[in-house]
Amino acid sequence: MKARLHPNEGVIAMQFQSPLSVEDAVAFLADDQNARILSGGTDLLVRLRLGHIAPSKIVDIKKIEGMRSITREDGGFRIGAAVSGAEMNENHDLYLAWPGVVEAAGLIGSTQIQGRATIVGNLCNAGPAADSVPALVAASATARIAGPSGVRDVLVQDIPIAPGQTSLKIGELVTSIFLPAQPVNGSDAYLRFIPRTEMDIAVVGCGVSLKLDSAGTVVQARVALGAVAPTVLLVENAAEILIGTQLDDDALSALAEASSSVANPIDDKRGTIAFRKDVSGVLTCRAAKIAYSRAKGTVK
Repeated sequence: MKARLHPNEGVIAMQFQSPLSVEDAVAFLADDQNARILSGGTDLLVRLRLGHIAPSKIVDIKKIEGMRSITREDGGFRIGAAVSGAEMNENHDLYLAWPGVVEAAGLIGSTQIQGRATIVGNLCNAGPAADSVPALVAASATARIAGPSGVRDVLVQDIPIAPGQTSLKIGELVTSIFLPAQPVNGSDAYLRFIPRTEMDIAVVGCGVSLKLDSAGTVVQARVALGAVAPTVLLVENAAEILIGTQLDDDALSALAEASSSVANPIDDKRGTIAFRKDVSGVLTCRAAKIAYSRAKGTVK
């Protein structure tokens, strides 16, 4: 296979590997620090064509067992690294358990892109505005990582460490995402603000996961913000505000303030710092209301 660096430059030789096991994939990646993983390819192929990257090896993981599967595990769901957003949206049980995560995956690109794009690719691109990541963090999702030293499970929030950078080591790859069992009277939601009506990256994104008791009082909560810092923010004090409440006006007002105050966005043509901080509070309250209604069973 040949890869063109730039329209005005020559071509370079590039190996294409399609391993049938995780062990072989790890070996291919560990052997070449300039190797890249191909799963959905919605970002990789674009960057190749633009000449932004010139990998010496492409490792296609789609033929590895489990990479294209969504399976039940310990009451939760294990989502293979090559499962597309469209496939997640078509899984009824997954949507019922984690509608916010599924809806976030469904916001990645156009309908055509969603047929290929994966949440693992979205995560490992380490973009601050990635839609699926705040929803996964709010859901307490973990990533299973395979590498030369074996297999380890890591919280999704610990994978991106800076824009475009992850905590993955040489030779490692994420093989799946695990969503834990959704507790009784629990649900989640994800919302984002974009300048256009669709096919845009988030100016602010917010994921909220809640668990209620039988009386409708919040007993567990997680709040995550995206696009307002170099990596996704897990807003622990915002979650603490919700616990013990039924999302009354005072709780929502305090929630908005906590989310706005922790946001540390940039100031650019897509939104000012003040605007993004304000929207952070507004979206958190809206997402919390949706998650609360879902947990009570009043909306899907």
